[in-house]
Amino acid sequence: CFSRRSELWLDPGFDGLFLWCTVLDALSEKFERILKKLRGQGVLTEDNIAEALKEVRLALLEADVNFKVVKEFLDRVREKAVGQEVLKSLTPGHQVVKVVWDELRGMMGGERAGISLASTPPTILMMVGLQGAGKTTTSGKLARLFKSQGKRVLLVAADPRRPAAGDQLASLGRDLGIDVHRFDQVDASRADVVRICQRGVERAQEQGYDLVVLDTGGRLHVDDELMAELVAVKQAVNPHEVLLVADAMTGQDAVNMAGQFNQQVGLTGVILTKVEGDARGGAVLSIRAVTGQPIKFLGMGEKLDALEPFHPDRMASRILGMGDVLSLIEKAQETFSREEAEAAQKKLISSTFTLEDFRSQLGQMNRLGSFEQILGMLPGGQKLKDLANSGLPEKEMKRVAAMIDSMTARERRDHTLINGSRKKRIARGSGTSVQEVNRLIKQFLQARKIAKVMSGGAGGRRQLAQMLRGM
Repeated sequence: CFSRRSELWLDPGFDGLFLWCTVLDALSEKFERILKKLRGQGVLTEDNIAEALKEVRLALLEADVNFKVVKEFLDRVREKAVGQEVLKSLTPGHQVVKVVWDELRGMMGGERAGISLASTPPTILMMVGLQGAGKTTTSGKLARLFKSQGKRVLLVAADPRRPAAGDQLASLGRDLGIDVHRFDQVDASRADVVRICQRGVERAQEQGYDLVVLDTGGRLHVDDELMAELVAVKQAVNPHEVLLVADAMTGQDAVNMAGQFNQQVGLTGVILTKVEGDARGGAVLSIRAVTGQPIKFLGMGEKLDALEPFHPDRMASRILGMGDVLSLIEKAQETFSREEAEAAQKKLISSTFTLEDFRSQLGQMNRLGSFEQILGMLPGGQKLKDLANSGLPEKEMKRVAAMIDSMTARERRDHTLINGSRKKRIARGSGTSVQEVNRLIKQFLQARKIAKVMSGGAGGRRQLAQMLRGM
């Protein structure tokens, strides 16, 4: 449908969206089940609230949330949920849901915490973390993000002990069209690391860069030498942000490691990587409460555009099964421009929308993510999880794309050129059948006809109703 409010062109059934596919799914299902019981009870008492909170406690602990965080969370929820305002409310079950949502949001930081840009450029971002957490890739992702916002970014390879890290950063810089500052002929001493960072910052100041990203070295574990090196760099360049890159799949180890870095180096924020593979989500829920520092971004994959801002309120809604429509809209707006949406709408209304346009839409939607991820962002979408897990939507869309790709450019622009022999050739080329090719063309024409009818006001709606009854 075409939404005037969000000015987007979206087609039901397309591949799509980006966010969490597995993270917190199990926890979300348990919360939804627990809170559904409370909503179904006409009268709430302290006893049935206490019973529900026992289940919440178990669900959070199974999600690998820090036990101290769980205790404090439940104490706050219990205090508010058994208040007279809730117990005497006309909808006490819904009031409890609101209390749980508020406390979940507060536990994860309350408000979105972005990157603080310096009033006088360059802004210095110092990336810290253990080896293997994705620090170098995340540096590239941040550089790409700020470049897309019109900033001049300089990446600094500040890990001379591991030449592969410098090579990787240099490769990312070439792919992104971003400059990389690097010294290859230095000794692997702490003084040289400090000097590399100082020279990188000086270059940024001299050449007018808006942002400097320092990709510092890591270790396989936290040690005194690493911490001393990072403290020396911080004292030398005085960064505006010290961002810890932590692997979310390590669960409580990530939380404990974050606490050590914060205590010894001093953090301003955390970026959790490999979130797409973390089914429990304990680090996401615990890290703010343990360190006092906000999660600023989530790394959702290896691609350089797979870095998402972290919104505590949206994550709380996601956990409680309320969806995350705002993130859905924002991601779609990044993928589709207003001009593209309006052009697609005009073509549909005028019946000039072609299979070539349709294939282009498929390509854009593929950049958004999987069908399962879209469902996770829609209210109640978890109820269709079995459909998403079956992989049917993705398989069907791939078959459709294969059929269109097997057509000639002229056929994609004018479907009337596709005769019987061409249908056989398209079916062979796409590994499908003639019946499937016929069904694709029929459904395409029906969708185009319905879109034109819907634009015809009240008369169009009556005609649409007649069409649907006939179908």
